[in-house]
Amino acid sequence: MFDAIRNNKRIVQVFLFLITVPFAVWGLEAYFNGGGGDLELATVGKAKIMSNQFREELRKQQDRIRQQIPNADTNILNSLEVRESVLENMINRSLVFQEAKRQNLDVLAAMQSLIAQEPAFQEKGVFSKKRYEEALAAQGTQPVEFEANFQEQLVEAFLLSSAGQAAFMPKTVMRRIIALQVESREVQENLLTWQSFAGQIKVTDADVKQFYDANAPRFTLPELIQVEFVALERDKLEGRKKFPDDELKAWYEGHRDQFAIKPEERRASHILLLTENADKAKVKADAEALLAEVRKEPGRFAELAKTRSQDPGSAAQGGDLGFFRHQDMVKPFADATFALKVGEVSAVVESSFGFHIIRLDEIRPGQYKPFAEVRKEVEAELQRQNAAQQFAKAADDFYNTVFEQSDSLQPAAQKFNLQVQKSDWISRENGGPLGHPGLMEAMFSDEMLKNGRNTKAVEVVPGVLVSARLLEHKPATRVPFEEVKQGIVTELTRQKAQALAVEKGTANLKALLSGDETKISWSKAQTIARLHPGTLTTRESLDAIFRADARKLPGYVGVELPGVGYALYKVNKVTADEISNELASVLSELLSKQVTGRDKDIPVTAGKLSDELVQALSEQFKLADINANAQMSAYRAALRQRYKVEINRKLLEDSKD
Repeated sequence: MFDAIRNNKRIVQVFLFLITVPFAVWGLEAYFNGGGGDLELATVGKAKIMSNQFREELRKQQDRIRQQIPNADTNILNSLEVRESVLENMINRSLVFQEAKRQNLDVLAAMQSLIAQEPAFQEKGVFSKKRYEEALAAQGTQPVEFEANFQEQLVEAFLLSSAGQAAFMPKTVMRRIIALQVESREVQENLLTWQSFAGQIKVTDADVKQFYDANAPRFTLPELIQVEFVALERDKLEGRKKFPDDELKAWYEGHRDQFAIKPEERRASHILLLTENADKAKVKADAEALLAEVRKEPGRFAELAKTRSQDPGSAAQGGDLGFFRHQDMVKPFADATFALKVGEVSAVVESSFGFHIIRLDEIRPGQYKPFAEVRKEVEAELQRQNAAQQFAKAADDFYNTVFEQSDSLQPAAQKFNLQVQKSDWISRENGGPLGHPGLMEAMFSDEMLKNGRNTKAVEVVPGVLVSARLLEHKPATRVPFEEVKQGIVTELTRQKAQALAVEKGTANLKALLSGDETKISWSKAQTIARLHPGTLTTRESLDAIFRADARKLPGYVGVELPGVGYALYKVNKVTADEISNELASVLSELLSKQVTGRDKDIPVTAGKLSDELVQALSEQFKLADINANAQMSAYRAALRQRYKVEINRKLLEDSKD
């Protein structure tokens, strides 16, 4: 199994590309067995996922998205879809961990061996801790974070090795799948268009009136309003405050981490006592007693960590967590560590995972951009904050003004030096630039439509408040019958003619299947394939043709084509395991080096399906990946059957960052 991992390039690539979802630093077991408080968001077998753990994972995911998309919408970042995705990842990892525990899998030795063998971490052919830490730092991560992720990858690789073996696709199966993709069928078509039956249709006035009455919303003009409005915009508030240098420098000193070239890192060791499924008060008392031992004999810290710490990720190393940044750790642990002096031992620190005793071992100072280099940034930030404060005060006044003097927008416009603007016509479905849901609700409320008052001030985008007032209102009205009568006649004619085409086509298909072909006029035969549909323009036609039974030819199928009519197809010939001239051209283009990225084109000629072409098409269609993904999905589904998963949906939906 270790050889399989060592030879698997995807696993080895973990050294070069960081895993996207990091674990907490206290080891896999602590992570998946839940923390010591908050609400229970999900249960996975015997493990619990607590809401505080979830919020931490959600925050990390949101941070990663913000790094990739700096202006990402906050509503999207905290959407139910994102939260469901984060929780699903946590559940999947919990399933893998519990199964690994059930099978007594221990990957620590494997991880250490693989790390030691990685050339990027070696110096003169020997593992170098310095090179290791430098390589990880260059990728923006720490050893503790990297190792937790790598252990998870190894656990999953071990568990899925059997699924991977099951995912092996025999050549005969591969060939059969490709043969189906390149299979050609010679077909003829008999198309019954609805237009050919339109002359048989008679639409009465009663039919038209009945349709008009039954579909009233279609023939109703929407309610429309036109409004005037004023907008208070933060970015347009007059004046930009000037800040003296001493104030700018003071702010810079208090926020240096924002200008870090390389943030401060600290190396610490800890002893963790877990609180999951334990008497919390007793665990805390044990931690206090253990702290007394440490302070009495500081030199035994590593020994006590090895024998007493319940963090499997660091206990074997005497509690050593390596170097990490403040943001790499959960807040209580990070705050305590970054408040220590080198060699100092903390008091008992409680986190969501349990109680920690922390010793600070080393400080690696950060590097920061000098004040002179970032002075303009600091000034811009303070001006932004000042503008935000001004806007907050102005917003309160704006809210009150449009509410207290609700019979006109002029007082607000004069007070804040705003221009009263006029909108286009607005419907409930289309508000144009004023289409914010909150503002739309206010504009179509009785307060404005019936009572003629200003709407409340609504923040339509961050830093922009809008209040509107009704100018004109057009209630919803029915379009006169005579104006739409002819359009209804055309639609009913098309519907009824389509039904006749389907009726006739179905009858013809029945006759064909019984052996009567005398009344059918077929088009010229053409050869088609799934990758080469010829003159067929609809997916419905292609699917119907390839559903036809190839064991009895000619074969007949029929399919309704919405908006077109009904099509009958006669399948004269089926060519399997062979490439037609038309398809050879399509495949040549598909397998060209420009498309595939290969060094050379794959030659494709008409004739027998070659082994080389089967292999090339299998790679192009990624059959191995599709099969492996299906097997892995099935494996995870099986784990869900073994370890019951329950989710507190209401808590998930209410989990705001």
